[in-house]
Amino acid sequence: MQEGNVNFDIYTKRDYVPGKSTLVQTLWYFVNCLCFINPLNPLSGIKVRLLRLFGAKVGKNVVIKPGVNIKYPWRLTIGDNVWLGENIWIDNLVQVTIGNNVCISQGAMLLTGNHDYKKASFDLIVGEITLADGVWIGAKSTVCPGVTCASHSILTVNSMTSKHMEAYGIYTGVPAVLVRKRKIEG
Repeated sequence: MQEGNVNFDIYTKRDYVPGKSTLVQTLWYFVNCLCFINPLNPLSGIKVRLLRLFGAKVGKNVVIKPGVNIKYPWRLTIGDNVWLGENIWIDNLVQVTIGNNVCISQGAMLLTGNHDYKKASFDLIVGEITLADGVWIGAKSTVCPGVTCASHSILTVNSMTSKHMEAYGIYTGVPAVLVRKRKIEG
């Protein structure tokens, strides 16, 4: 019984469009490498201004640590009082929306793209990610395409979610499961 074969020769992104010209994409590539991924630039203010210049919507009091990699700033919305930790990867082929008072810890990944492994052409599949107000994505955790992390939910260290997370839920594991409710003391 033959299971079939993947053939990258027929790979297609279907109707996927990055949203900006090749020139803008190239400029962003170099700005991203020099100012964001580069661990020698610790200055959040400059990074915020550059994100806005390239079309991101960014709130106030946003902290962007060194080593942050952002695919397309024009598909990024960041609320107020957000912390983006070292070496996070926002692979936003489509919109990523980050609410207010959100913490994305070191090494976390927000992945909006995947591939259809059932097709020989390995087609691109995309899905938007939303992190609502008060969400905490733990270090080295992964949020997969199409996921909404509802208000004040937590994805713990080294966990992965491909499903929506309910408000105030604390999720852990691979795949992540709800383990308890978050209670915030005043």
